[in-house]
Amino acid sequence: MTAAPASGRHRVVVVGAGFAGLQLVQDLKGAGCAITLIDGRNHHLFQPLLYQVATTLLATSEIAWPIRRVLRDRPDVETLLARVTGIDRAGAQVLLDTGDRVPFDTLVLATGARHAYFGHDEWEADAPGLKTLEDATTIRRRLLLAFERAELTPDPAERDANLTFAIIGGGPTGVELAGIVADLAHRVLPREFRHIDTRTARIMLIEAGPRVLPVFAQSLSDYAAAALQRRGVQVLTGRPVTAISDRAVTIGDEAVPCRTVIWAAGVQASPAAEWLGAAADRAGRVMVDADLTLPGDPRIFVLGDTAHVDIDGKPVPGLAPAAKQQGKYAAAVIRARLAGKPAPGPFRYAHQGNLATIGRNAAVIDFGRVRLTGWLAWWIWGIAHIYYLIGVRSRLAVAISWLWSFLSRQNSARLITQRETAPRG
Repeated sequence: MTAAPASGRHRVVVVGAGFAGLQLVQDLKGAGCAITLIDGRNHHLFQPLLYQVATTLLATSEIAWPIRRVLRDRPDVETLLARVTGIDRAGAQVLLDTGDRVPFDTLVLATGARHAYFGHDEWEADAPGLKTLEDATTIRRRLLLAFERAELTPDPAERDANLTFAIIGGGPTGVELAGIVADLAHRVLPREFRHIDTRTARIMLIEAGPRVLPVFAQSLSDYAAAALQRRGVQVLTGRPVTAISDRAVTIGDEAVPCRTVIWAAGVQASPAAEWLGAAADRAGRVMVDADLTLPGDPRIFVLGDTAHVDIDGKPVPGLAPAAKQQGKYAAAVIRARLAGKPAPGPFRYAHQGNLATIGRNAAVIDFGRVRLTGWLAWWIWGIAHIYYLIGVRSRLAVAISWLWSFLSRQNSARLITQRETAPRG
């Protein structure tokens, strides 16, 4: 048994230290529970800014925090660095890759999602997605090495292939990646190379659907596409990718020589539904009741990207504010149960708007009736993201990094350090 004795207290086991899991743990402070938090990594990650690590704007330490440091003043919380391999519902135990079992009275699964390749998992080696720090450093390494290899090669065709970047998926992550890669090639790097002109880089944003940012209003989608094109990005819509290799990306029937491909086109939930033997949607998200519990088993909550939650017939989006709201709600339900009080009503999601940045001084914000574009939206986007960071030090570090980049027109995190974490072939 790895968990510390609960001394008769109600045992809450939380799997996943993302936005939902960490919010729930924080909101259970003082509730009298014995909490065990399990995660396969030792840090909480601010995923909305992960693409800025991948594109050299921020360092890894500016968007990730050791879980033990965040919870060091919580003696009621035990943290385990381990991976879950299954759930024994009958025995009320979580199975770990260490061979240990952690018993629970209440279980909270908030294990997030990974990128999905729509039946082409073989593409992952050549088109890494962006969900972890390892993904971000792999992408950053490949981006920077592409320019270095272009500088070295005497072959014009090979140089052009190294200076071609394909980003697949026109949602917020794809748009944000394309905008910053364009800024990197056209604004940051030109004076640093002697044999290539980085401004000749070809940056393609490829979307199978009819427009980028499909969850935004049409006018904001049109603005984003135009802003990307002004930055030198080729916006290719209605063009599905049919093949990817380490030499080319095939768009429809056209094979484009390309050495750097980034995947931002879809997500697949963690194996939580398999662990539970529960019903799931096509993306693997567990179908839950209105109180975010597993149908027929109120001991088990499923939150965040792991859960399929419908509100008024519409699924709750996989956004950080939604996950935090679910964590807060689930904590309130657990507190009510422990206190013998009536549980709050069904979960209600308060949508706080859609935001996406396109690059320096350009962003789009959709608050429903209020829609903003340009520099004002960019500043609001930045302030909103700084607000959600953990701790004064992190907020200050990110603000200083952004201010330095804005004033100097340079990105500070351009080190090629880590070895490949997603090797090709």
